[in-house]
Amino acid sequence: MRVSTTLSLPRHPSTSAHARRVLTTLLSLTEVSEDVRANLAVLMSEACANAVIHADSDSDVDVTISLDDQVCLIEVGNRGRSPDNDRLDADLPAPLTVGGRGLPLIGALADTAAFVSGTPGRVLLRITKHLADVPAAPTR
Repeated sequence: MRVSTTLSLPRHPSTSAHARRVLTTLLSLTEVSEDVRANLAVLMSEACANAVIHADSDSDVDVTISLDDQVCLIEVGNRGRSPDNDRLDADLPAPLTVGGRGLPLIGALADTAAFVSGTPGRVLLRITKHLADVPAAPTR
């Protein structure tokens, strides 16, 4: 199965919840495990929250979700700038109640996540997550 949708949402705190509901609806059409669904919900929430916080004030938040049998691709874009020197790894700040945890969480939960070059003045975060466990390489 292959399904995709594109949303253009206002730069508003409710954007994360709306995008997460659409993702959850699409995932309901699949056999994806609850663990993967939960990880994807966090990925969507963090990516959209970052876009809302950091986008230019007059920017919409554009979300594309593409699912096939193996991978979910999430792209979140807005007008603004990508963060300077921000990493997408698991160096989580302490305590976790402070800001700045979004990119490390995305880096820890996604199979791949990167800011993608595109139109000048636009930021695009591309996230991929495998929908099933990747089989381990055979041992000899």
